[in-house]
Amino acid sequence: METKETFDFVIVGAGSAGCVLANRLTEDGRHSVMVLEAGGSDRHPFVAAPAGFIKTIDHPGFNWCFKTEPNAATKDREILFPRGRVLGGSSAINGHLYVRGQPKDYDTWAQAGNLGWSYEDVLPYFKKSETRPEGDAKTRGTEGPVHVSDIHERHPLSEAFIAGVQSLGISENPDYNGRVQEGVAYYQRTIRNGTRHSAATAYLRPVIQRRNLIVTSEAMVQRLSIEDGRCTGVLYHRHGSARSAHARHSVILSAGAIGSPHLLQVSGIGPGALLQTLGVPVVHELPGVGENLRDHFAVRTACRVTQSITLNERARGWRLGWEITKWVVARRGLLAFSPAHVAVFHRSADHLETPDLQFVFTPASYSDGMTGQLQPFPGMTAGVWQMRPESRGYVRARTPNPDDAPAIQPNYLDAPEDQRAIVSGLQWSRRFMQTDAMSPYMAEETLPGPNVVDQAALLDYAQARGATVYHAMGTCRMGIDPMAVVDPELRVHGIKGLRVIDASVMPTMPSANTNAATLMIAEKGADIIRQSIQS
Repeated sequence: METKETFDFVIVGAGSAGCVLANRLTEDGRHSVMVLEAGGSDRHPFVAAPAGFIKTIDHPGFNWCFKTEPNAATKDREILFPRGRVLGGSSAINGHLYVRGQPKDYDTWAQAGNLGWSYEDVLPYFKKSETRPEGDAKTRGTEGPVHVSDIHERHPLSEAFIAGVQSLGISENPDYNGRVQEGVAYYQRTIRNGTRHSAATAYLRPVIQRRNLIVTSEAMVQRLSIEDGRCTGVLYHRHGSARSAHARHSVILSAGAIGSPHLLQVSGIGPGALLQTLGVPVVHELPGVGENLRDHFAVRTACRVTQSITLNERARGWRLGWEITKWVVARRGLLAFSPAHVAVFHRSADHLETPDLQFVFTPASYSDGMTGQLQPFPGMTAGVWQMRPESRGYVRARTPNPDDAPAIQPNYLDAPEDQRAIVSGLQWSRRFMQTDAMSPYMAEETLPGPNVVDQAALLDYAQARGATVYHAMGTCRMGIDPMAVVDPELRVHGIKGLRVIDASVMPTMPSANTNAATLMIAEKGADIIRQSIQS
């Protein structure tokens, strides 16, 4: 027998955006909110310890473990495509890096017709979401839920890397999350006292006992209920039983750039031809649902180090035991590190107005060249991606069954500009690793290797070895044109009582890791909803 419950708001997904909305929409006590999350609890050492990121990246207990469709531009590989399946969503399994992007990113959104989404419009919501006492009060927040911290231990290799980058004419940036992004700096992280500070930790846990908030985990939403052009609720399964949740005001999709378009499609909202092929009745044709997928595609340069001072050595044998003890007792040491230590924001070509390349440096190296098993010898890694890729892909349901994973095709390196930029990025990575400041530590390059020299060979290496940086966005794009899915108020075009609030609404890719912008979107979305109720 189906169980039915009624709330003012039903939120699908307890990821970054869903946690923000759950907090903000229940603040005044006037409205009831139900949050449905497919994953389970985030209370686990792999989630709490920042270095546990390596363990969650392909762990089905915390992760959907999607894979991309093969693509000729990446050698027809299926690439692991992690997405959080846990309270906190991808903020519970990400690499902790807090990067807002450039003011021009958001001005571009507004110039495309999304009024209210310029940099000056969204800056108050970036500030509202964070606590960052060290920053300029004009651009940084001091009383927000998410704590943005600095690295707790400056490694000698990181110091040498920064010195080397500066020797190439790239200035140190005191705050890349201010109005100017360009330069080299230590990464700012969503880590508090040596522990991951996810959206669940920051926004959901402090308010989870509110009487007007119900959070239901391990709940798989099956479809949206649409009656006479209005979304009235959702149907979901939990522990083998069918249930439904009715929304008096609205249903809010916060299932992310993969989950939100997929749920719309299996509910009959999306490209008509696709839905007909699947045998899903077309409730409302909306051709942009699932299109415009963009993601960051990273390639890494790795080198063997002459001295036994890297994180590789600290992660083995008795030293690992000591590092675990340090974290358990004092929340310090190896387990308190984020995967990347140093950031560089730089231009792939002199004619560009702003940086289009983002670099990550870490005093560690990995057996497959990607974040995973640390190598058995001293090593260091510099990775790079193009921040504003032109390549676009899609998310499309394969079957009418919402439990079946959709087809995910990012079309990495499909655009010639993306290919040019990634080759430039690899060339710069090598220059950063081969400065005089790094020479006491440099033994030899292991990836891509000394035989990979010309541009064609570098591109071939990128196509064969690159991978996602887990920054999917854009599949329910905000806009006012026929391919837009939501309007600037985040309402789904053509369906009443339904909003999408997550990374899928981003019209274009911000020059950044996407979590900071997702928190901002949810903060602003909550205000939009509250204002709509009052008007």
